[in-house]
Amino acid sequence: MSFRRFWAMLKARNLEFFRDRSAFGWNFLFPFLIVAGFGIIFGGKTYTEYKIGVFPHSPGIVRADQINMPDQFRKTRYLKFIGIPSAAEGLTKLKYHKIDFLLRIGNPPYEYWVSDASPKGYVVEQLFKASFISPDVGSQTEKKEIEGSSIRYIDWLFPGILAMNMMFSALGGVGYVVVRYRKNGALKRLKVTPLNAFEYLTAQAISRIFLLMFTLVVVWTGCDLIFRFTVAGSYADLAVVFLIGSLSLTALGLILASRGTSEEFTTGILNFISWPMMFLSEVWFSLEGAPPWVRNAAQIFPLTHMLKAVRRIMHDGVGLMEVSVEITILSLMTLTFLVIGAVLFSWNK
Repeated sequence: MSFRRFWAMLKARNLEFFRDRSAFGWNFLFPFLIVAGFGIIFGGKTYTEYKIGVFPHSPGIVRADQINMPDQFRKTRYLKFIGIPSAAEGLTKLKYHKIDFLLRIGNPPYEYWVSDASPKGYVVEQLFKASFISPDVGSQTEKKEIEGSSIRYIDWLFPGILAMNMMFSALGGVGYVVVRYRKNGALKRLKVTPLNAFEYLTAQAISRIFLLMFTLVVVWTGCDLIFRFTVAGSYADLAVVFLIGSLSLTALGLILASRGTSEEFTTGILNFISWPMMFLSEVWFSLEGAPPWVRNAAQIFPLTHMLKAVRRIMHDGVGLMEVSVEITILSLMTLTFLVIGAVLFSWNK
């Protein structure tokens, strides 16, 4: 091994990285954005682990000192109290794991609801009951049964995992690949052939959509054999929503592919788009209790609307008409992304 050759290659690669200002800057900027995002979503130092819905109360965060409860429970750390107007709305949020515990405030006995499928709910229930054991307080609680079957957390989480996989595959499989073709000159050579931009982009998009749907079927079938998911709605309706969602995500990938020339910078842009979607579109956790502007910002992502429609069909058994708003938004996003991608597309660097 020649040290001179090794050193020459090492120096050349480092210079290549530092001279690519976009990629160099992104490697330092992206970690700060991730940390800032977590700080905003989870409230920085006031991170809370357990969400307790209290009703009747106006929507929003409720201060612990506003609730007539034993101090032992109110002052427990990592509890967030969320106001809910009615019991029906609270039970819906509890069913879909948006809150961990539902409590009726007012005069004792204090009625509460908890899902047997929620591990966090079990912990809150034990803390709640323990706060009423002291002699000066006595037992003043009454557990109420939840009508209907509870949704397992894995049933709520599974659509998010599928959608997240589709997101990464669509953005990376279209955006990153086309940028790589442009960088190595493949697109420039294709330009001199009879192939036009519309034909090329359409072929890329349809190929990716086929792979997305094929992967979806394989993963769903394999996981269903293990976990036995419950689908209250129609599998055909689910397929339609997933198809429209894959169209929207693939069209978004075409925007990234339209002008990029640096693979490193394109990777950074992919992360810049995909990570906020993964955190704000309720893939892993509910945004219940997050600041209103955070929940509003999540509405700009196609993943948010696709997951909302899929979960309603899967868990509530609704049809396509009931999720027509989400389907319309996804269709408009798809059309907008396609127009922008077509206008900006360039064969050359």
